[in-house]
Amino acid sequence: MIRINFVNQYDNKRLYKKIVTEVLKKGYKELELYEDVIISVVLVDNPTIQELNKQYRNIDKPTDVLSFENDSDIYEIGDVFISIDKVQEQAKDLAHSFEYELGFLTVHGFLHCLGYDHIEDLDEVEMTIKQNLIMKDTKYTR
Repeated sequence: MIRINFVNQYDNKRLYKKIVTEVLKKGYKELELYEDVIISVVLVDNPTIQELNKQYRNIDKPTDVLSFENDSDIYEIGDVFISIDKVQEQAKDLAHSFEYELGFLTVHGFLHCLGYDHIEDLDEVEMTIKQNLIMKDTKYTR
């Protein structure tokens, strides 16, 4: 089972939580995880994610998603911070629906918390395949 700690400072709480919950449950099932896991998803604005990006990555600009894998507890896999401002910008720029972009970034952060990355080309291919497998069976379309 997956348990989600969801923090949201925006008005659309019910919709955002529904998207995040659906894609994480789909990811949990698709990856055939059998142990209980806990993940925190925090929706923030660009100034907040920019400060986190500066503090933890020494990059002084906003980003779409930051993931912090938790190595000390096998059940609490990590924290995912998503900029709703970036979700809106990227959905428009990439001609995705807002819902798809939020779901995709949630899955992306989830995979990072499980140890996936996209630094090397082969790792990026593997991560992209997993993201697409998880997203393909949701109702959220590009």
